[in-house]
Amino acid sequence: MAPVSSSTGPGTAPPRRGTAAGDAARAGRPLLVTTRDELDRVRAGLAGPVAVVMTMGALHEGHAALARAARERAASVVATVFVNPLQFGPGEDLDRYPRTLGADLDLLGREGVDVVFAPAVEEVYPAGPPRVVVSAGELGAVLEGASRPGHFDGVLTVVAKLVHLTRPDVVLFGQKDAQQLALVRRMALDLDLRVEVVAVPTSREDDGLARSSRNAYLGARDREAAAVLPRALRRGAGRADAGAVAVRAAAAAELRGEPRADVDYLALVDAVDLRPVPDDHVGPALLAVAARVGSTRLIDNVPLVLAGAAEDGSTRR
Repeated sequence: MAPVSSSTGPGTAPPRRGTAAGDAARAGRPLLVTTRDELDRVRAGLAGPVAVVMTMGALHEGHAALARAARERAASVVATVFVNPLQFGPGEDLDRYPRTLGADLDLLGREGVDVVFAPAVEEVYPAGPPRVVVSAGELGAVLEGASRPGHFDGVLTVVAKLVHLTRPDVVLFGQKDAQQLALVRRMALDLDLRVEVVAVPTSREDDGLARSSRNAYLGARDREAAAVLPRALRRGAGRADAGAVAVRAAAAAELRGEPRADVDYLALVDAVDLRPVPDDHVGPALLAVAARVGSTRLIDNVPLVLAGAAEDGSTRR
């Protein structure tokens, strides 16, 4: 992994004076670039280290938290805004996915992002749909991958391309997309991408719902029902001292109490290899859930540390 360091300290060095990115930053807005050539010219003038936040737009406070975390770690921050067709399956919401570039630029400007790379599909895939893609392998076939075959191949392919195009020292991803985070970390390791992959805690709304662009699809009744996901995770995590069986049972009981939530999966897994943890597992784990509420599919998760009952009845870790 490339180290993140700066002689002036993280988050303190402004973009180099006289560069287009520096001029834009001083005006309170990010510099918008849309082509590879523009990106190359601007990237060459950025002070390092450089942090990159990858998004599909329709930005919200969760993305703002990513940008702030990037600002704390690096002298220059680049955000990408690209709705990647490779990660949408048949019947998914590619066409109706919200495109809000103007509002996105305003949000990113408020968070001190220096450059926004917002390419067209033809700029990212100039030869058309790629014939060679990154395979997510067995890690991409479970949980979300079981419900969305090929989804993570599309995610990893575009992440790899954007890493090559933006050349970051560090990339930041939200913990909400825990499987994506695990896969990107594994790809960086296996393919020697030489970039540090940093997780940023899940940003939540007042009712506990994980922030997502798809929350906008929820009507009032569906929004009320969707709040069962974070409640189930909290209830499960609250039994971590009692072990894996208790965690699963508590979360499942909460989900059963909301008939409007059509649960796809509730899983207690290893956060690195995504395999279900055994009943006697002690240590870190990830409790993950996916459910459809109305027409909207939502995911959420919480990291936890499992303990278990020792022979004398006390808690062991």
